[in-house]
Amino acid sequence: MPTTPSADLLVGILRDTVVALVRRDGPDLSARQLGVFLTCYLQDGAHTVRGLAADLNVSKPAITRALDRLGELDLARRKVDPMDRRSVLVQRTLKGTAFLRDLRGIMADAATPAKKPAAEAAPARGKAASATA
Repeated sequence: MPTTPSADLLVGILRDTVVALVRRDGPDLSARQLGVFLTCYLQDGAHTVRGLAADLNVSKPAITRALDRLGELDLARRKVDPMDRRSVLVQRTLKGTAFLRDLRGIMADAATPAKKPAAEAAPARGKAASATA
């Protein structure tokens, strides 16, 4: 399947974002943990373990493990639903809100085209071409 420039651009933004997250001094989240975190913070309404499992199409134990890690990092917390004591609600935290703000900045930086002089970009292309020849 051929790739499109816009698909390559999105993958490049994802790569640059992940690399920036890995390099910085902060929480190192797995893809599942990040998916749970972003679902909780970007979708309005109350979130439950059962609801997150359904939204992300993964098992409840997988959501529980992700929430354990998010709780350790104070990026989310669980609370028993006062209306249904069998259900657990997932709550946002101040630290999680700050992490999301930082993540948005990292992604904005990754999406901004780098201002490289043409002389720097040309040798890189030449090396790639000669490596594949």
